[in-house]
Amino acid sequence: MPSKKLICCMVAITLASPLLALRASRAAEVKSGFLLGYGGGAGGEISLTLSQFVERSPLRVRLAMGYATMDPGDPELARRVFINEATDGTPEKSGHEFTWRMDFLAATSGTGETGWSLYGGPRYSRFTGSFRYVGGDEEFDVRAHQWGLGGGAEYRAPISSGVGLRLGGGADYYFDGMIEGHDAEYNPDNQNVNSRENYTYQDAKTAINQPSLQFRALVGVEVRLGAQ
Repeated sequence: MPSKKLICCMVAITLASPLLALRASRAAEVKSGFLLGYGGGAGGEISLTLSQFVERSPLRVRLAMGYATMDPGDPELARRVFINEATDGTPEKSGHEFTWRMDFLAATSGTGETGWSLYGGPRYSRFTGSFRYVGGDEEFDVRAHQWGLGGGAEYRAPISSGVGLRLGGGADYYFDGMIEGHDAEYNPDNQNVNSRENYTYQDAKTAINQPSLQFRALVGVEVRLGAQ
């Protein structure tokens, strides 16, 4: 799990980079993107990409927010780990994840407007798994908030003036973080709160499909918003 110092640095970089970019050059170009595909589950993301904010530099910065539906995990084990040993009721489940991403991009072929680029940077995830036991009168959510790092490659091609195609893929890795549900908390160091029976953090990870290693593949469009 990253240190508090590393987390503070990630937050500072995420918040400061767009402001520094726009301050560095009044000719910074901004593009808005919308993509659909797979990233831990079916979903999509919206993004803002800044380029030409450093004179003669091919480096670009992208900020994105994503959403994906996910299988939240094993409802029977989740009930035992977070509530009790009851077995009545028919389990129903649903899950989703919000992600915030920051990437630095560099073209490896073409100009960056057309061709391949590599990207990488920090991520933050807010996962929620919902479990309901119909006829058992029990319902609860499990949440996990995690920092991570990721990277990949993508391809750009123009569709028309001001609109371009973007497709790519990669992988993200999220560090272990606290998993909380009902009134129980499980922590990576096993300093847990209201843990059930002799269950540990590893048991909570087994019950819940919170983000760990995720592979991504998305396709969509980018629209040029103009120079700022």
